[in-house]
Amino acid sequence: MSPTVAVVAHRKKTLGAGLDRLRVLITEQNVGDLLWYEVPKSRKAPKKVRQALKQGADLVFVWGGDGMVQRCSDAMAGTGVPMAILPAGTANLFATNLGIPVDLEESVRIGFHGRREKLDLGLLNGEHFAVMAGAGFEAEMIADADGQAKRRLGKLSYVKAAVRHVGGPLVPMKIKVDGTTWFEGDASCLLLGNVSRIAGGIDAFDDARPDDGWLEVGVSTAKGPIQWARVLGKMAAGRSDDSPFVRITRARKVSARFGAPLTYELDGGEREATTRLKAEAVPGALTLCLPETATI
Repeated sequence: MSPTVAVVAHRKKTLGAGLDRLRVLITEQNVGDLLWYEVPKSRKAPKKVRQALKQGADLVFVWGGDGMVQRCSDAMAGTGVPMAILPAGTANLFATNLGIPVDLEESVRIGFHGRREKLDLGLLNGEHFAVMAGAGFEAEMIADADGQAKRRLGKLSYVKAAVRHVGGPLVPMKIKVDGTTWFEGDASCLLLGNVSRIAGGIDAFDDARPDDGWLEVGVSTAKGPIQWARVLGKMAAGRSDDSPFVRITRARKVSARFGAPLTYELDGGEREATTRLKAEAVPGALTLCLPETATI
């Protein structure tokens, strides 16, 4: 029996010859029903994903960037239905970490014929994420690297945004990992990672794997341009945990309390400021279509 295939697409994102070409490529496969949804914003995608699943989708293609993948992952977590990523965004961090190319024909082929793998997601304040989440300096930097600048400058947009925020104040933080107080003091940034490469193409968590059942946890006490330059220099040169202004560990559960409300983000999507975060790893939550040669 031919599979029911769904496409959930951010219509403002581009890849290859576009959505018309995508429809042709899918119909060249042995498919049954084709469910097609286009949304103007990623936050409208979960509703469409749930509709697709209700209508019996056996495979869901997600067209967009990391924000789109995050929203769709949140809706697909635990369903067992495979997601195929069509990396039409700016950074495409999740796809890049997994070896999915920015190539329409090849990413469609991977969706139909690639291997299926169960990968972890993080869960932060009730919402799943695939790449990273964070609060403080890092979240403000990502929020400041607006869409237009990201399209024009790519990685440089993050660097420019970072420069604007390096002088920000340190905030009192108390961070618990798996029930034990791990950090208590003033810090500029809390970062949670499911994969190694984060915003701006920086390898923040050298040993992270999206199938190990753990969240990577990092906190930075860097303040001002000189200290942040040292942190980013260490990341660029090799191991981020060599920096005196960075502490890194891993955990299954993380909770944090901040002395002042901080903006936080999931996979590049900004959320309202909060004084508390509660996160955990969700092993094997998302079934993903990967290249046969992908190394996780």
